[in-house]
Amino acid sequence: MKTFTLPGTDISAPNVVLGLMRIADKSDEEIRALVRTARDVGIDFVDHADIYGRTTHECERRFAEAMRFTPSERDAVTIQTKAGIVREGPYYDHSYEHLIATVEESLRALDTDRIDILLLHRPDALVEPEEVARAFDELEAAGKVRAFGVSNHTPGQIELLRRYVRQPIVVNQLQLSITHAPIIAQGLTANIMGEPESVTLDGGGIIDYCRLHDITVQAWSPFQSGIVDGVFLGAPEHAELNAVIDRLAAEYGVPPIAIATAWITRHPARMQVVLGTTTPERVAGAAQGSDIPLTRPEWYELFRAAGHRIP
Repeated sequence: MKTFTLPGTDISAPNVVLGLMRIADKSDEEIRALVRTARDVGIDFVDHADIYGRTTHECERRFAEAMRFTPSERDAVTIQTKAGIVREGPYYDHSYEHLIATVEESLRALDTDRIDILLLHRPDALVEPEEVARAFDELEAAGKVRAFGVSNHTPGQIELLRRYVRQPIVVNQLQLSITHAPIIAQGLTANIMGEPESVTLDGGGIIDYCRLHDITVQAWSPFQSGIVDGVFLGAPEHAELNAVIDRLAAEYGVPPIAIATAWITRHPARMQVVLGTTTPERVAGAAQGSDIPLTRPEWYELFRAAGHRIP
C-alpha cells in the first residue's frame, strides 16, 4: 500500500481509504471484519459523514460501537468525517453554530476526543466564510479537529474560503471514476469545438488547482458509471472497457477492481480512492491497485475504452 504525508498535515495516509457510509445495517462482527481486512492491507484511514446512515450520525455510532478502540488503537487510525448537509431539507449549512454542533455530536458518536480531518460536505450557497473560519479556529484550538478540507468544491469556492480561513484546506473530495471523469476529460478536450467534454463548467481545472495548492483529491464512487448509475465493473453496457480491464487484470495478476483503482492512483496528483464497498474481499482486491504502475499507454487505453475522446 502506497502512503504519503497528507500535505499541510503530519498525517501519514494511504492512497486507498475505507468509506463507511453503508455500515448501518451491519453487525458488529461484520464491521470489525471489514475494518480488519482494510487494516491488514494497509488501509488505516476511514471516511465518515454525519448524514451516513438511516438517522444522523448512525454510521459513526455503529463504527464506534463495533470497534471500541483502546487509546492506542484509536491513535493508529485516521478518522475523517464531514459536516454541512442537513438531511431534513435537504439543504446545506456551513454556519458557525451548525459546524460546532455537528462536530460535538460526531465526537460523541465516534467515541473519540478528536477528528483527524473535517470536511465541509458539499458547498453551501449561503456560506459566510468568516463563520467557517471562526468555527475552524475554535475546533482547532480545542484540539477537536486536526485538519480541514472540503468536498465537491470548485476552485472559486475554495479560494473564497482560503481568503478567510487560517488553516490550510488539505482535501477536496470529488466524484471520479474511469467512466465518470469530467474533471480529467475537460482538460484533454479543451478548445475542441463541438466536443461536449470540452465545456468548462465551474469546476474546470479543479485537479490542476488542487495540485498547485497542495490539496489532496479524494475520489468518491470510484467504480460508479455515472451520477446515479451502477458500477461499470462487469456491466454489459461497458463491455469494451471491461475487456481492457480484464486483460490488464490478468496481466498484472490482480482482480479487475484493482485495475479500476490503479487508474486513479496512477495519476500524478497523488489522489486517494475512497472505497464504498462493505465486502471485505472487494476491499482487499481494490487495495492491490495501490501498487500497480499502469503505463501511460495502459492508462489512456482505459480512458478511451470508457468512451472518452482523445483529440
